Amino acid sequence: MSTKARSTRVDNAYERLKTEILSGQLPPGFQAPEPDIATRLGMSRTPVREALIRLEADGLVDLVPRRGAKVLPISRQDICEIYQILAVLEALAAGTACGKASDEALAEINCVLDGADEALEDQDIEAWAICDDRFHRLVARASGNLRLRAEIEGFLDQVYRANLVLLRLNKAPASNAADHRAIVEAIREGKSDAAAEVARVHRLNGLARMNDLLQHCGLNHV
Repeated sequence: MSTKARSTRVDNAYERLKTEILSGQLPPGFQAPEPDIATRLGMSRTPVREALIRLEADGLVDLVPRRGAKVLPISRQDICEIYQILAVLEALAAGTACGKASDEALAEINCVLDGADEALEDQDIEAWAICDDRFHRLVARASGNLRLRAEIEGFLDQVYRANLVLLRLNKAPASNAADHRAIVEAIREGKSDAAAEVARVHRLNGLARMNDLLQHCGLNHV
């Protein structure tokens, strides 16, 4: 097998498993040996093993000798730490996007926000979660800082999984959609300090609501 073909198989296994973990198809605590996972994907063990190593590095699974891979839960402490870090990183991204984001990029972000509004009107929480995740990724991309974007996207994978679980319990978003519009407007107007501050406070307010929901539901992890 060529190096390119092997890399493609690994990427395919990684993306499929990651999607199933983030969507909850493979819930926290799910555990299976590598051969079973390979059979599930209809693939050989080698690309699956390499994909699992990548997922372990992402903090999504734990590789247990002779027992295969176990999907890891996200603890309340994990969520607190991730949100606190994102508050800083996303503030930097929003502020940096000022003067860099093109009209096309801002139009794409606004299109995603329109989709989020429609999802709420339709009471489609899962569609809203996808739009919310997409919004934060697009703002990170608009910063033009590739390393910053990569760091943010890694944490957003964890946030998405926790959000989806809690959204299903709460039946409503834990974040303020008006903040998203305010961030975009500040970026459009080149107000870097305002964009950064709204992004920072937005994430910290989201953390407060997330903590309240976790406590209300009596959950220490999701």
